[in-house]
Amino acid sequence: MKKIFLKDYTPPTHQVSSVFLNFDIGPEFTTVTQVSQMVQTGSSNSLLLNGESLVLKEILVNDLYPNYQKNDQGIELTDLPREFKLKVVTVLEPKKNTSLEGLYTSGSGFVTQCEAQGFRRMTYFQDRPDVMTKYTVEITADASQCPVILSNGNKISEKIENGRKTVVWSDPHAKPCYLFALFAGDLGVLKDSFTTQRGRKVQLEIYSAHGTQNRCLHAMESLKKSMKWDEERFGREYDLDIYMVVAIDDFNAGAMENKGLNIFNSRLVLADPKTATDNEYFAIESVVAHEYFHNWTGNRVTLRDWFHLSLKEGLTVFRDQEFSQDVTGSPTIRIETVSDLRDSQFAEDAGPNAHPIRPSSCFAVDNFFTSTIYEKGSEVIRMMQTMVGKPGFRKGMDLYFQRHDGQAVIIEDFAGAIAEENQQDWSQFKLWYSQAGTPLVTAKEHYDSVRQELRLTLSQTCPLTQKEKEEGLTKQPFHIPLMIGLVDLETGGEVAISCEGAQKNSDGNYLLHLKQEQETFVFKNLKAK
Repeated sequence: MKKIFLKDYTPPTHQVSSVFLNFDIGPEFTTVTQVSQMVQTGSSNSLLLNGESLVLKEILVNDLYPNYQKNDQGIELTDLPREFKLKVVTVLEPKKNTSLEGLYTSGSGFVTQCEAQGFRRMTYFQDRPDVMTKYTVEITADASQCPVILSNGNKISEKIENGRKTVVWSDPHAKPCYLFALFAGDLGVLKDSFTTQRGRKVQLEIYSAHGTQNRCLHAMESLKKSMKWDEERFGREYDLDIYMVVAIDDFNAGAMENKGLNIFNSRLVLADPKTATDNEYFAIESVVAHEYFHNWTGNRVTLRDWFHLSLKEGLTVFRDQEFSQDVTGSPTIRIETVSDLRDSQFAEDAGPNAHPIRPSSCFAVDNFFTSTIYEKGSEVIRMMQTMVGKPGFRKGMDLYFQRHDGQAVIIEDFAGAIAEENQQDWSQFKLWYSQAGTPLVTAKEHYDSVRQELRLTLSQTCPLTQKEKEEGLTKQPFHIPLMIGLVDLETGGEVAISCEGAQKNSDGNYLLHLKQEQETFVFKNLKAK
């Protein structure tokens, strides 16, 4: 297997102006017809279309047979005009698809999973997150076997002819293909609605096995809480007429944030007081929130390439953790989060599989879904919020969405927006994304009663990981923010801070910024220890 390097990233040669997909689902075979409007954006008039485990029936460029060659990645088209219509027809066998990627069967129904590279198992396409386009999807299946037919966006039309049902969905927001989703089968549904802060009514639907709708009530309440919280905390309003969740037993991932159509494993949706524990109720609330929050942090603004996976996952984990703390009002949420971090991510950072939050290389992008990408990525974003305070962080988030809505971007774009809006230099702070390992901070203090000063000496160390040793790398000091306060040991009261190195954030809290291997901070005018 060939190693992939972040430094080798090149922009796509072509972009897709729009795409129409037709899925003709049969009992054994499914025919997928793709019609895309293409435009050349790079210097090359050749185009690589990713494809895997596909039977190609037809490929046309402007209704003519093109020059192409098959290779281990898919199909490479050559001698293309600058703008053209691409038609690709492929045949799939969902029942035989045991990879649980692309289109496969779940019970008697059909479902998709496209993150990270499952879309290429349905049609030949540029299967990369920096190719974003608007999708119109037409799905036809047996009306009795598949009375429920869903995809991303808003429903445009529905009809039944000769025992077969056809539904057309259109998503008005450009998205990468890893966010595409389809479900066709027979499920029951729990319906509700949510009215946004601007007064727009959104239909909410949770689909699950018939007879389990009463066990979806907690998930529905969790969804409505999430929508309200995201409006109040970050000003993010939902942007479609409908939001759907499908809960099935045969879903390999825990849950997936496909635009407007989340696919969940049933264990993260179904609950009732007779069978579910408090922890299971909490997990459902947290994961429903996480996938909903992806609508803005991952869907509306997505990642340029998979090396920047933490751009959406670290940020969205941070958001769901903040949500859980806010809605429960319990400090134990943070305690449990840190405990989990120490048990899983600290061990990962100290072991042979240690890697930076933004890795520099890999053999397969599926290897990126780690505790470092998710949980450590979240903690680095929490440090950003600590440095600028919650009001400052919200200002930076607003700039991020304003600047990058509808784009595929990189981690530096996010950090840059938060830093720029708060007039801070985070050039050293970004080392958190490129260096692995868990730094250890040691504090030593000395109080001088004559000078009435406290000298606080902070030092940081972070051993080289096994890979860094093998590659002969060195490690630079991290930029580590520490929130501080002083307490009079005799009275227990708070003491005013007078320290040249202490800076206030927008919450009014003082911080020290440790940027060297060792620094000493002097606190003056302290009459007692």
